[in-house]
Amino acid sequence: MLAIIPPRLFLRSDKLKINQLINQTSIQYQQVIAQCRAIFEKKNHDYGPSWRIMRVSSITDQIFIKATRIRTLEEKGVQKIDEGVEPEWMGIINYCIMALIQLDESRKDKDLSESDLLTQYDSLVQTTHDLMEQKNHDYGEIWRSMLVSTFTDMLLMRVNRIHQIIELEGNTLASEGIESNFMDMINYSVFALIRLNEKNKK
Repeated sequence: MLAIIPPRLFLRSDKLKINQLINQTSIQYQQVIAQCRAIFEKKNHDYGPSWRIMRVSSITDQIFIKATRIRTLEEKGVQKIDEGVEPEWMGIINYCIMALIQLDESRKDKDLSESDLLTQYDSLVQTTHDLMEQKNHDYGEIWRSMLVSTFTDMLLMRVNRIHQIIELEGNTLASEGIESNFMDMINYSVFALIRLNEKNKK
């Protein structure tokens, strides 16, 4: 006769630990975004908003290129260009935010100052951070148990989804819109950078 193993009880200490991790995630999230924002601001100073000429499909391809390089390095374990994967993850975050700015029809074809762009950057980050906290609350920090390579695969899957939605001209039947996919990619990238930073500190 098979023994019936009762489910593990959810102890109060477990709940406290999860709450502590959620608070820690929020702090680490803001630290990662601060780095990305600084890069965005510096490049905007050097190049101006030259990226505003790009269509969302082209920005998505830039994300695809970076995610593909990350996956190639994960699989080969050797790199010939003296640049690790961290800058690629940060670049993906900034490209996702650029795409979200481009998707804003109210600002289409308008000249945006550096101040306008940074204001939009902060607003979109806040919306994306709020989405992360809602999902993190429901899933209980499960992302900390995932492989960084899984975030890479999820990113590439989202890129394929976005291309498909663009081909359908947004006429989906049951799927989330393009904006949600870009926000998910930002959050996956932040999670990957948090995991990599923690690994480098060990």
